[in-house]
Amino acid sequence: MSSLKGKHILLGVTGSIAAYKAALLVRLLVKEGAEVKVIMTEMAKQFITPLTMATLSKNPILVEFYNPENGDWNSHVSLGLWADMYLIAPATANTLSKMSSGVADNLLLTTYLSARCPVVVAPAMDLDMYKHTATQQSLATLKERGVWISEPESGELASGLEGKGRMAEPAEIVSYIKYVFGVKGSMVGRKVLITAGPTREDIDPVRYITNHSSGKMAYAIAESLACRGAQVEIVSGPTSQRISMPNTKVTSVISAGQMYEAVMASYTTSNPDVTILCAAVSDFTPSNKADKKIKREGDDMVLTLKPTNDIAASVGKIKREGSILVGFALETDNELSNAQGKLERKNLDMIVLNSLQDPGAGFAVDTNKVSIIFRGGHTHEYPLKSKAQVAEDIADNIEKLLGCSEN
Repeated sequence: MSSLKGKHILLGVTGSIAAYKAALLVRLLVKEGAEVKVIMTEMAKQFITPLTMATLSKNPILVEFYNPENGDWNSHVSLGLWADMYLIAPATANTLSKMSSGVADNLLLTTYLSARCPVVVAPAMDLDMYKHTATQQSLATLKERGVWISEPESGELASGLEGKGRMAEPAEIVSYIKYVFGVKGSMVGRKVLITAGPTREDIDPVRYITNHSSGKMAYAIAESLACRGAQVEIVSGPTSQRISMPNTKVTSVISAGQMYEAVMASYTTSNPDVTILCAAVSDFTPSNKADKKIKREGDDMVLTLKPTNDIAASVGKIKREGSILVGFALETDNELSNAQGKLERKNLDMIVLNSLQDPGAGFAVDTNKVSIIFRGGHTHEYPLKSKAQVAEDIADNIEKLLGCSEN
């Protein structure tokens, strides 16, 4: 279940060219299970229509304090009480200045002064406006007052100039508000180390050995734990997966050897409370990597392989008392006995088993079907679910092992 499911998100849209991104932002929030209401300024209506926003949010758009035709009152107080979060995206320099000064000359700003919930702003403006001392002072003042800032990105701006000021992409903003909700979560103060994706073992400068892992499962687990407030480091092999929450860090590696070095260094220096070994690490690597591309000569080619370092076994040998070590097993036969044997041999506290025999489970798909096995032999089998839902189940079980409770 998404950490935004059932949340009341009040979205304020101001008069910026970036207002077009608000449509996708609403769509993503609704897809995450949030209920969204939208306040627009008069200038925002010049960039995107209320009809578009109403259709996507499934709620009427609010612009004025009241409807002059029938007298219906849009209470800023009620809106402020309804919201679990007030997100203003895009937030123009004008709106940020008024917020910092306490000006309340429209429904969006009056609601800001009434809101009891966390407030997040996503600035959007040209680079010189963003760099201007007045704008920076406005942002500093708002930050001091507890307003959260979803930092703008650098890149090409509507003016044609290059620089910082472009509103963060909607997916980045959604990740950020998940982080904000998680600052009082059940995993605050906990550190998590997780491995993700495949590894690549070079044969020569052109070819390599790898596997079908996409990293989707590991990144979903990382996001679930980060949403609960944990500080998460991902040691990631080559993957297209991305995460941008402020309490996450990605260390990119290529080979099994690099992943081993990165994991052991992080484990011994950062002392994680939880280590999750989710990556599909190559068990073997070529004994010798050719300096030049191997030419085709004859019909057969013999490639000699040697074992890579066993990351799970190595961490298991030095596992600290009170820390949790979680492994994964992807099996094609004798699934349960193989997974139980791995758990015992490598000193794991919990192992997540999935089988390539189960339709919809395994690599490069958005679903998974797992069994979670604990020390002592207790096993919990789960039906086929999305990987995001499986990640929540795994995170729930990790919390139970840690004895976490809501702060």
